[in-house]
Amino acid sequence: MAYQRTDEYDPVVTERIAAHVKEILGLLGEDPEREGLLKTPERVAKSLQFLTKGYQQDGKYIVKQAVFEEKYRQMVLVKDIDLYSTCEHHLLPFIGKCHVAYIPDGKITGLSKIARVVETYARRLQVQERLTVQIRDCIQEALHPLGVAVVIEARHTCMQIRGVEKDNAITTTSAFSGSFLSSARTRNEFLNLIRH
Repeated sequence: MAYQRTDEYDPVVTERIAAHVKEILGLLGEDPEREGLLKTPERVAKSLQFLTKGYQQDGKYIVKQAVFEEKYRQMVLVKDIDLYSTCEHHLLPFIGKCHVAYIPDGKITGLSKIARVVETYARRLQVQERLTVQIRDCIQEALHPLGVAVVIEARHTCMQIRGVEKDNAITTTSAFSGSFLSSARTRNEFLNLIRH
């Protein structure tokens, strides 16, 4: 699958979503015909398509576009990858950082591909737990490294602006495979590196 340009939207999908958004505005007690809301349904429709563009992308395909033979067998870590996703329970954003490491077994990938994998799975309706595992599994299946480690730290606006209203709560999830599971030393090295 190719990357979807962010300025191209399916006009039929946009129109159908916009019609529903217009109805929702009315159900909330607003006048969808007032000046400030006239273009809101279309804007929301395009925004939702952008926030879920990961459904049109394939993480393994992305990684495999830049695979190189390399004898390096030490940890490769890309940390503090900005992460923006949408909670599938409330359709509200969760925002944070993702740290991804892998230990190559004869093959490496371009560093930007790691960030693109994070973006691909984040731009779907998600729960943080599943997102963490999807990133790990994608890199494991695409590169067949000796191990993969993923940690996500995020703030969930569904906890901040509604419900429990705890503004400073941070959710941390992790997923490990291979060497990161079998070797406490390797896992601890990764955890120490992402703390600094």
